[in-house]
Amino acid sequence: MVIFTGISAASRPSSTTRHKHQILTLQDSRPSSSLRLPSSSHHRRRLLIVKFGGSSLSNPKRIGLAVASVAREYARGNRVVVVVSAVGNTTDRLLHLTNGGVGLVDTDRDDILAMGERTSARIFAASLKSRGIQARCYDPADRDWPIITDDNFLNANPLKTRSIQRIRRYLEPVLGDGVVPVIGGFIGRTTDGRISTLGRGGSDTTALLLAMALEADEVVLVTNVPGILSADPTLVRNARVLPRIDMKTLTGIADTGTKFIHRKALRFKDPSINVRVISNTNGRLDSQGTLVTGASIPELEVTISNPHPVASVTIVGKELPHQPELVQKISKLAGPNLVAVSQDSDSAILYIKQTPKLQQQLSRLHDAVLKDPHGIALAARTGMALVKVRSIGLEERPGVVARISDALRSANINMFGILTITSSVLVFVDWKVRRKAASLIRSSLENN
Repeated sequence: MVIFTGISAASRPSSTTRHKHQILTLQDSRPSSSLRLPSSSHHRRRLLIVKFGGSSLSNPKRIGLAVASVAREYARGNRVVVVVSAVGNTTDRLLHLTNGGVGLVDTDRDDILAMGERTSARIFAASLKSRGIQARCYDPADRDWPIITDDNFLNANPLKTRSIQRIRRYLEPVLGDGVVPVIGGFIGRTTDGRISTLGRGGSDTTALLLAMALEADEVVLVTNVPGILSADPTLVRNARVLPRIDMKTLTGIADTGTKFIHRKALRFKDPSINVRVISNTNGRLDSQGTLVTGASIPELEVTISNPHPVASVTIVGKELPHQPELVQKISKLAGPNLVAVSQDSDSAILYIKQTPKLQQQLSRLHDAVLKDPHGIALAARTGMALVKVRSIGLEERPGVVARISDALRSANINMFGILTITSSVLVFVDWKVRRKAASLIRSSLENN
């Protein structure tokens, strides 16, 4: 494992230094030939943000494939920004070593953890130069380092507006000069100049943020799998590559802990820029893989999801979890008006849209319960509203439910039910106070 020691900002040049176009000699599977970048007046030069995961850089052969794939796109006249993770399991090894440090402060630990990406960026940029490609390695010690974060060390968040301004100021001129910027993902710098790390998935975050700022044509995430799979292959046999997936669906998958694209990075997905997840095995960036389209869910969305009141219908029975036929029967009777379901050992609660035909529907449900040998009784509460809270990674924010309940309790608003589903929390309150409840919930989460 190679580790670079700290470098002072003054010791590295600014990327504002101009570079001239040059003739390239690239080697791939075809015979070598001299190639000149096409003039932008005759050929639209696509902009790709390419992120290589640690597995794609874990040995010299894979590094060679990665570099060759960038060289091939560059020879076609496309512009490329490279984001690299630490090679192999370097970050895990550094984390293990620093966890043994007695009294090691987070700022020092971040400074050490960042060395993996800083090393990868240098290796990749040097490898591109060896092929005759102008490349610039960016380092957080540089005056023109683009990714600025808060001071939440070990899990820092990019300051979006400031980072975008710096990306456009310092990377666009370099791209215009035919240079390939190489940036270590996962790392940033605070406003007062300290090195920070973005937590797991930080390289994905950097890639998507760069794409947004530079209005890239596409983001390519190079991984050790052929694309996003229909299931975790370690848990399910015959998992298939999904040729295409939208962000709404992907967000749900990410919230289960499946590490296709880290949920934190999804906040920076530009709806107009597609993401392609491909394998690192063939050394080509035009592989099919999985195409990710659409926009991410908002940072925080609090809505009253139903235009009309909701009724909660409680079905009481014996050992309902072991009686799927009864639960299926009453769910089917609720039909398209069913909003949500919760269940414990002796009861199931159906949240149903309150329509003019609710009374008839309750009668049918009651009959179904009485006819079933395991059913006992039915109870209903009407006049409720469903307040839906959505945010990427909401379930990983400790105390979310407590903050919601505390905010409503302070206003003497009762919760008649609360459900958590991946990135969503569903709260049932009295219909008359729905707007006040939604406002209180939003304030409680925005302020934390």
